[in-house]
Amino acid sequence: MLVLGLETSCDETAVALVEDGVRVRANVIGSQVERHRPYGGVVPEIAARAHLDLLLPVMDRALVEGGCTYDDIEGVAVTVGPGLVGALLVGVAAAKSLALAHDLPLIGVNHLEGHVCATQLEFGHIAPPLLALIVSGGHTSLVLLAADGRFSTLGATIDDAAGEAFDKVARFIGLPYPGGPEIDALAQHGDPSAISFPRALANDGTFDFSLSGLKTAVVRELRRRQATGEDIDFADVAASFQEAVVDVQVRKTIAAADANDVPTITIVGGVAANTRLRERMGAACTVAGRRLLAPSPALCTDNGAMIAAAGWNRLAAGERTGLDVEADPNMPLSAMTVHGGAG
Repeated sequence: MLVLGLETSCDETAVALVEDGVRVRANVIGSQVERHRPYGGVVPEIAARAHLDLLLPVMDRALVEGGCTYDDIEGVAVTVGPGLVGALLVGVAAAKSLALAHDLPLIGVNHLEGHVCATQLEFGHIAPPLLALIVSGGHTSLVLLAADGRFSTLGATIDDAAGEAFDKVARFIGLPYPGGPEIDALAQHGDPSAISFPRALANDGTFDFSLSGLKTAVVRELRRRQATGEDIDFADVAASFQEAVVDVQVRKTIAAADANDVPTITIVGGVAANTRLRERMGAACTVAGRRLLAPSPALCTDNGAMIAAAGWNRLAAGERTGLDVEADPNMPLSAMTVHGGAG
């Protein structure tokens, strides 16, 4: 069964074809980075307009790379939320049109569920329970896929998402957008123990995260050093900031796995491509006796393949979405109650 997946929740115009929920036939992304770089972050109106420009060419390229036509497709999956409402509307409208024009079933997908399903594209269908750390520009959450196939959010950021914090700190120290890869690269030349930045909520007994205070601490430290004339090693700053973020994420993920007796952990979302997070989480899982499934960086960032995989799961379980579905920029993961393809 071949499913077409459309992802337009933020600033990546992505279309993919996935067969049987695990085989990627095509995975095409129309990047908007250069359009947003002058502003140091994603501008919602620019993102929506760029999706209008890019979606049809990206869709055509996916069909060519996948070696198929619409007659070969058996379902259309699309991100319906959460995300930027204008961006979501472009993808949802396109998916509805395709489903109607080609008499195909429509499957609405929660963006966060899509990130979790990226794991199956590399490791095959995963039998739950599964614990996912979802870390991206807009999300930082610990999500449990229980044995009964239901998703539940164990904890989330109470302020900034990890990717947002990376971008803000990068911008302050003069690195270009997107800041996450830039800080990751710079940090590899620094000492992660050089500066003791705070680890907010590290030992509060919850699975929540907080990053705004850490971001502020970095800014204050840099301003203090500038005021006193101290030398600033930006590689040390990047490494120390990154270590503070990663440290809490790893600790809380392992604690959540222990508390819920979950043998398998996955890290997904754009920040899951961070080399230090992957290294630290791998080491922690080995010590804790947990299995870590970390998709390749290309599958961590927003892409259509993860949406197609999630759509395939639901289509295989007999689910369909009505053509009256609306984009929901604040869609909770609990709105997608049953994960049909695990097993």
